[in-house]
Amino acid sequence: MIHRPIYKPKARAGEYGDLAINIYRGCNHGCKYCYAPGVLRMSREAFSNVTLRPGIVESVKRQIERQRITGKLIHLCFTCDPYPAEIDTTPTREIIQAIKESGNNVQILTKGGHRAERDFDLLTPADWFGVTYTMIDRFEPLLANENEPKAEPPIDRLATLQRAQRSAIRTWVSCEPVIEPQAVYKLIKQADYIDLFRIGKMNYQPSGIDWAEFGAKCVELCKVHGRNYYIKDDLADEMKRAGKFDFSDCSYWSADGCTGYRCCKEYYCPYAWESQPQLFMEGGLV
Repeated sequence: MIHRPIYKPKARAGEYGDLAINIYRGCNHGCKYCYAPGVLRMSREAFSNVTLRPGIVESVKRQIERQRITGKLIHLCFTCDPYPAEIDTTPTREIIQAIKESGNNVQILTKGGHRAERDFDLLTPADWFGVTYTMIDRFEPLLANENEPKAEPPIDRLATLQRAQRSAIRTWVSCEPVIEPQAVYKLIKQADYIDLFRIGKMNYQPSGIDWAEFGAKCVELCKVHGRNYYIKDDLADEMKRAGKFDFSDCSYWSADGCTGYRCCKEYYCPYAWESQPQLFMEGGLV
C-alpha cells in the first residue's frame, strides 16, 4: 500500500495542476527523450517494464477520504503514461472514477491516443484531456517511430483530441519536448479543436533550435489565430533573456500583482516595476 500517492507537483511539474498521481511504475512507449528514468534512477530497460504501483487504487481512495480532498484538479500522470501500451489500464479508469466521485476533476496527459477513449464517459466539461505532441508523423513517420516507438502515432493522438472535444471534454496539448518547431506552428494554425496550448522546449537533450525565436513565433501565431496558450517557464526564460517576451503573458502575473519575484528582478518586468517597485528596491537594483 502506498502512503500518499496523491502529491503536489514541484519545479517544472508544478505548472500543470494542483495535485498529481503516478499510477504505474515505468512506461513502455520507449520515447528517446524521456526524463523519467533518470528521475526515478532506473535504467531505460527496467523503466520499459511497466508495473502497476502496488495498491494504488485503494491508496488513492483512502487518501482522498482521509484528507477530504475535493475541488482539486488532479493530473495523470508525470513519470508514467495513464494509458501505456499492451497493459491492462483498468486501474486508470478506477482512479478517474474515484477522483470524480469525490468532487475533484482530472487532467489527463497521454500518448495513448485511442486507448484513452474508453474513459471519455467518465469525463465532463470540467475535466481536461491532453496529449503530448512533438512532431508531424504524416510526412515523417520514421522520425516518429524512432523517437516514440510504442506510443500511438501523433496523428492518432490529434484525432483522439478531436473526439474528446466532440464529447464536450476540454482539450489541451503539451508541445514539449519540441523536436520539430514547424510541427508546433502548423498545429497552432490548424487545430481549432484544442482549447489550450502548453508550449515548452527541449530540456534534457541537446538542440540547435533558437528557443527565443521559437517561443516568439508561437506567441505570434497563437494571437493571430485566437488560441489560448501558456508559455512554460523554461521557454519563457529563454525569451526573456533575448528580449522577446511579452510580460503580460507571464505565468506569475495576476490582477493582484506579481507572485513570482524571480523574473521580476532578473528581467526588470515592467508590470512588477509599475505595481511593486519595492521588489527592485529590496533587490538593490535601483
